[in-house]
Amino acid sequence: MAIKLFERVESGRGLFAVETISLIYNALTSLLILLLFPRMDHPGMMLLERLGIVILTFVLIFLYQAFPCRLTAFIRMAVQMSLLAYWYPDTFEFNRLFPNLDYVFAHAEQILFGCQPAVEFSKHCPSMWFSEPFNMGYFFYYPMILVVVVYYFLKRFEWFEKICFVLVTSFFIYYFVYIMPQFYFPAIGMDKVNACIFPAIGDYFNTNDYLIPGPGFEHGLFYRLVEASQEVGERPTAAFPSSHVGISTIVMIMAWRVNKKLAYVLAPFYILLCCATVYIQAHYLLDAIVGFVSAFFVYNLATLMYKRWFISPVFKLMG
Repeated sequence: MAIKLFERVESGRGLFAVETISLIYNALTSLLILLLFPRMDHPGMMLLERLGIVILTFVLIFLYQAFPCRLTAFIRMAVQMSLLAYWYPDTFEFNRLFPNLDYVFAHAEQILFGCQPAVEFSKHCPSMWFSEPFNMGYFFYYPMILVVVVYYFLKRFEWFEKICFVLVTSFFIYYFVYIMPQFYFPAIGMDKVNACIFPAIGDYFNTNDYLIPGPGFEHGLFYRLVEASQEVGERPTAAFPSSHVGISTIVMIMAWRVNKKLAYVLAPFYILLCCATVYIQAHYLLDAIVGFVSAFFVYNLATLMYKRWFISPVFKLMG
């Protein structure tokens, strides 16, 4: 393993594909900040943070140029993927400025299903035997991604850059959509939900960014882990479509393509995660359905972008 980690790779190229798309997203959101500057809460700090990310990216490039091996390549990729933990809550700073559209989706749910599935699901399955498995699935969202990424790095290094690019690009595509709705039942009150009244609330979330505890067995281990993770990185930002369902579906496609046994191992976590997005009231059922359907379009779009922009693999082993 140590030999492979330090095996030399081609060092002549500058930006990796995932760094290119990250810098493009950085530039586009920086432009959006400048356009919305007077309305934003702390635009100056957001621009400085973006500058810091650019500097970090090029520092890692210099590190790789000095020590061109699989390990430094992995570090460059891993840093860009870990920055998704910054980019997701960052969407809230834009989302909060626009009118909330949840009432449209809540009305659609009522028309299509005759109820609010997210409310009914947790109401009829409140016990630990439902709550803990679903919360476990939701908690394993990022571990699932990590497992697949590391598997490609160790077993299919020639595809490693491509899958990192496709994953990060898919996240960014969902993030751009996230200036629209968020799950807003806590904001309007369950009395209105039970009466099938779904009012528009304008830019309510511009000044209200709290998250209430989700339903389920509140003393469960995975319930607490999900609550803790949401306190750190979650915001009352967009819900449509569900990126949890979309990205995890893309991860399953990647797992299936490289190793069907790996896909079978991940499948129970994937199914539980998809159910959990509705069960814990992070999403409407429509969000989950569209998240699943959109995953195939987003995956193919990101793959096409990679093929068009990057003709040959970045990493060609030397020797």
